[in-house]
Amino acid sequence: MTPSARAREIGLGIVGAGRIGTLRARLAAGHPAVAGITVSDLDPKNADRLAATVGGRSHGADNLAVIDDPAVTAVIVATSEGEHLAPMLAAIGRGKPVLVEKPIALTVREADRVLDALARAGGDVRVGYSRRYKERYQIAKEQVMRGRLGTLTGGAARVFNSRAQALAMLARNPHATPVVDALTYYVDLMGWLFDGRKLVEIYARGQTGVLKAAGHDHVADVSYAVLTYDDGAVVNLGVSYALPEKYPALGHAARVELVGTEGVMILDDDHTDQLMYTEKGIPHVYLPDHVVNMVFLQSGTPGDWALGEFWGPIANETRAWLDHLATGRPCTLATPQDARATLEATLAIEHSMRVGGPVRLPLRHG
Repeated sequence: MTPSARAREIGLGIVGAGRIGTLRARLAAGHPAVAGITVSDLDPKNADRLAATVGGRSHGADNLAVIDDPAVTAVIVATSEGEHLAPMLAAIGRGKPVLVEKPIALTVREADRVLDALARAGGDVRVGYSRRYKERYQIAKEQVMRGRLGTLTGGAARVFNSRAQALAMLARNPHATPVVDALTYYVDLMGWLFDGRKLVEIYARGQTGVLKAAGHDHVADVSYAVLTYDDGAVVNLGVSYALPEKYPALGHAARVELVGTEGVMILDDDHTDQLMYTEKGIPHVYLPDHVVNMVFLQSGTPGDWALGEFWGPIANETRAWLDHLATGRPCTLATPQDARATLEATLAIEHSMRVGGPVRLPLRHG
């Protein structure tokens, strides 16, 4: 790095000191451009605890105080899914870059408010669709960009997880269904790989059972969708978060395929090649009280701690965003426009399942 390109210091604000906010803060604390970290959380004790862990400061439950803090130059919004909008708009209005966890919002109307705010004030917002920063998908994107598959004509992706995670997710937010909360990663991933094309139609079907019996009548155990792009390319996406409670995945167990005019790519991301059984049990990455004896190693969606370091998609993504802010280095994090398109598609998948027929895009919302 030349002296003229010396990294700019970052004063980082963390809004939401839960699992992912804590992880990103810990990762950021080791970044050479981060000069300080300031934290808030709905539970002030969580904010105080995280601030102490990363050697930062706490504003308790006052999110606006973090965003207004003159020492804060960039903000990570890691609140629950339904609470992203207000801190994002506050940060945009104050000219501070934002990394927000996916989804950008829970309605297209809210996503449009973010885009409108950016159109008025400018700014830099990125959305944490961390599959983009799993190495196998970065490498896949490189092959697509180099034209080694020719023109992409189709693709498929499916993701499995256990009902234990689905029920915990729905208890936190009944609208954060497996489609909105998990399949969204693969809607985004396909949108990134099929860059330059627009979705025009979605047809989806779902089947209820286990999750309905647990009190979530509107949530399918398994959902499949066919997505059609404006050039005729088709993609099949599927998700089931109703596998048995002790299913060995600690996060996503996935498979992704791409078909082109000059090649095919098959990405096995199930982690069934990394199997461990332990009588001592291993904790679930998302569920603190849930222990499994058999596990697919490296199936935790954010990544894994090993030998004092965190490795994986969230680490790669967080560092890439901080590098982008500090040096201007390009990054491949989802833009708010990307995230809005992904949100619209996931809502269309759920709408198609409700009505039992195809849904044309853009969605009508009044």
